[in-house]
Order: sequence, then C-alpha cells, then structure tokens
Amino acid sequence: QVQLVESVGGSVQAGGSLRLSCAAFGYIYSSFCMGWFRQAPGKEREKVATIGSGGTTNYTDSVNGRFTISQDNAKNTLYLQMNSLKPEDTAMYYCAADPRWYCGTQPTDFRYWGQGTQVTVSS
Repeated sequence: QVQLVESVGGSVQAGGSLRLSCAAFGYIYSSFCMGWFRQAPGKEREKVATIGSGGTTNYTDSVNGRFTISQDNAKNTLYLQMNSLKPEDTAMYYCAADPRWYCGTQPTDFRYWGQGTQVTVSS
C-alpha cells in the first residue's frame, strides 16, 4: 500500500511562487510514475505535471515554463515548484502515483492519491 501526504498549500498574489511537496510512504519505488493534478471548482481534475522513472517530465501547456516537477528518491518526496502564479492556477492540488513505468495523462491512469492541498492565487 502507498500513502501520499501533501504539504500545506497557501495563498499568494499573482506573480508569486509556492512550492508543494508530497511525501510518499509504503511500497513505493523509483520506477513509479509520479504526478501532480489539480481541480478547480466546477471543473474536472486535470494533469499539471508528471515525472517518469527515468526522470522524463511532462507538463500541461498552461504551466509549461512556470512550474517544475522534481523528486528526491532518497527522501521519497515529490515537489512542484510553481512560479509566476496566475489566478487561474487556483485549485486543489493532488499528488498521485502509479506503479507503471510510463506516465499516463488522465486521473484514471494513477492508482494512489494524496488528500489534496489548496492553492489560491489572488489578482
């Protein structure tokens, strides 16, 4: 079993930065695909970024160049550095993991989920 625990999010003004972290517990391996998703009120959950077992990263277009996903395998921790935040980045952010070596793009492609953490960006 795998448990994912996100750090507390926060509230920032537009243009600001936040870093989210996700600690993984249990039977999790460096071969897992890890990712961040987000869900705004009234919208579907969407992929933000993923990182595969080989370190390959993938970002949704709206965050490319502003967000960076990374992981520390020694600490079993996933990070999401968010810069140049915009009000449209406001959402609940979720950490996700899946034992497959390749990363899917849909929420259904991920088996394990964190509880979510709120990020609010004001204009």
